[in-house]
Amino acid sequence: MLSIEPVTPGPLPRSAILNTEPTERSDAARNRELLLDAAEALVREQGADAVTMDAVAKRAGVGKGTVFRRFGSRSGLMHALLDQSEKKLQAAYMFGPPPLGPGAPPVERLVAFGRARLNGIEVEGDVIREASGGADRYSGAPYNVTKTHVSLLLRQAEAEGNIWLLADTLMAAIDAGLVLHQTRVLGYTLEQIGDYWESLVRRVTARTAQ
Repeated sequence: MLSIEPVTPGPLPRSAILNTEPTERSDAARNRELLLDAAEALVREQGADAVTMDAVAKRAGVGKGTVFRRFGSRSGLMHALLDQSEKKLQAAYMFGPPPLGPGAPPVERLVAFGRARLNGIEVEGDVIREASGGADRYSGAPYNVTKTHVSLLLRQAEAEGNIWLLADTLMAAIDAGLVLHQTRVLGYTLEQIGDYWESLVRRVTARTAQ
């Protein structure tokens, strides 16, 4: 029986990906970026537990009230940090240089995508744990924009099977929570996980290379 898949949309325009929030004044946008950069630095240096409204305000050199006015709560800050992380990766794979960005063969772009995702896992994994990590994130825009990108590359590489399910399966291999468990508990390195991601991509697209 033939499987029926959703219609895969074409690449989204830059504005649809990067401008998911109402237009901000330039100074407000700069302040927001300053606060999120401060929060990201804290996660990288001390883990997500260290990200408090006080700590972010001190790191950014502003009053705590500024952080509350901008994000409302610590949960709001964490969700905004996740959103920023997703947008940076989306901009890189849709508009950046190859092999992550356009211009490289689809298999090489998939390999580069996985390795780029792993590079941000230190921040993303802890923040997902703090922000929510619930199943609803798989129906949200950030996950599905990325899933569409992976699905398009799989189609271009002429991978077989249900492309949407295959994209989910591949992305599960570099899920932030799983990768943190693999590195912190099981002792694998990000390089080892990245190498496995590459071998997995090359296996599911092997027909293309024959």
